[in-house]
Amino acid sequence: MKLARQNAIIDIVTTRDIETQHQLIKALYDRGIKSTQATLSRDIKELRLVKEPCGGGHYRYTVPSQTVSGAHSERLAKIFREGVVSCDTAMNIVVVKTLPGLASAASSAIDGMEIPALVGSVAGDDTVFMAMRDVKSAEAFSEEIKKLF
Repeated sequence: MKLARQNAIIDIVTTRDIETQHQLIKALYDRGIKSTQATLSRDIKELRLVKEPCGGGHYRYTVPSQTVSGAHSERLAKIFREGVVSCDTAMNIVVVKTLPGLASAASSAIDGMEIPALVGSVAGDDTVFMAMRDVKSAEAFSEEIKKLF
């Protein structure tokens, strides 16, 4: 439950401008996830969300961009252990299948890794497509992902 809630939080703050915890609680509720303010506050702290200015004197929650290290890499590994169903390649494309609703969180975690061979990624509900620079990079990255789940 906690992982699904935290993945939903990451998805919400990466796709919408959320200024307050109240807005975030409502967005979670709209997805069928009930949460208290205290639980949400702990989640924000654990996910290391920060508020950044977004113009007009407004602020929004965001996932800080950083390379994978320490607690962040553990979170990435946890997302993959509990949410990724399969991984395969098609030429230079890596296709990651996840449980429903977790593709965006997996894609966000991958994007945060700042992989030089990754050209870009697109996430749906349960599938992430990643374009790699070449076939060799795609196969190597796919093998690394398979080790995580």
